[in-house]
Amino acid sequence: MPLSPHWRWKIDRWRERFFAGSGSEEKQRRPRLCPACGTLVGSTANRCHQCGASLTFSMAAMSRSLSKYLPSQSPVTYLVLGTCCVLYGISLLLAVHYGFPIASQGGGGLGALFGIGSIPSQILLGLGASLPLPYNLVQPWRLITACFLHGSLLHIGFNMWVLIDLAPTIEEVYGSARFFFIYIVCGIGGYVLSSASLYIGILRALHLATTGVAIGASGAIVGLIGVLLAMTYGRRSAGMQQLRSQVFRWIIYLVLWGVFFPGIDNMAHLGGGITGFILGRLMPDRQPSSTEERKRAYAFAWITAAAVLISFGFMVSFALRSHFFTR
Repeated sequence: MPLSPHWRWKIDRWRERFFAGSGSEEKQRRPRLCPACGTLVGSTANRCHQCGASLTFSMAAMSRSLSKYLPSQSPVTYLVLGTCCVLYGISLLLAVHYGFPIASQGGGGLGALFGIGSIPSQILLGLGASLPLPYNLVQPWRLITACFLHGSLLHIGFNMWVLIDLAPTIEEVYGSARFFFIYIVCGIGGYVLSSASLYIGILRALHLATTGVAIGASGAIVGLIGVLLAMTYGRRSAGMQQLRSQVFRWIIYLVLWGVFFPGIDNMAHLGGGITGFILGRLMPDRQPSSTEERKRAYAFAWITAAAVLISFGFMVSFALRSHFFTR
């Protein structure tokens, strides 16, 4: 009975790993492709002679390694989605563990729907929600960790749906390295404006700022809409005009959502959108094409990755010694 393509693929992968671990000369003599530019390089080379990228320690090499576990298309998008879902699961388990209710305690209709799987503010504070600006200046890691936290099942469901709808296109246009930088910086820009408005308090009477902790990926996601708006700005081709009309529809939806539903952090949306538009105007809307552009994109991506990892380190350290989890 012939093996299925899936099992043949698995057997080939196991055989490759076996020969790689045993130091087979046949495997060592085989040339490789640069993960950054695709140029054929020697089997003993450490750097690509064409673009200068490291074959083992670079954003492209890491993406190639992660491709075993993530989809080959839009890996950063799915990494962000997975991180958000994992953190929501952790926050839900913490809420249950410490005896907090995870559903709306009153009301009905939309109120009950929005309350399904709700996370109490104590848990969100302990895990790194954004706070008014003076607190965020002391604990700046909250500007990043807040982008991955969500307050309810509907909250994360809606945000992840929009993320999957928008992010793969932008990641394909700019490349994974640039996209990662754009996404995180847009999230930071959103929470800088949000935390400033929380501190000043001028706009609360107009319901343009939240009155509690600020969380969610929506600031960064609206930043992607700002990037799309910058991409289509001033271009008259039919494709760009169609994309621009879709962007305007998203903006209208966001405005209506922010007006009719209380608790929406409109300042985070505005800050993320402005940041995304600025980045979209500054960056060429294509993948890096030269050696210098690739080096610059990978440098920004590594700096962003370091900032995210450090922020999560502070989040874990703060959570372990936090008193917010006690009722």
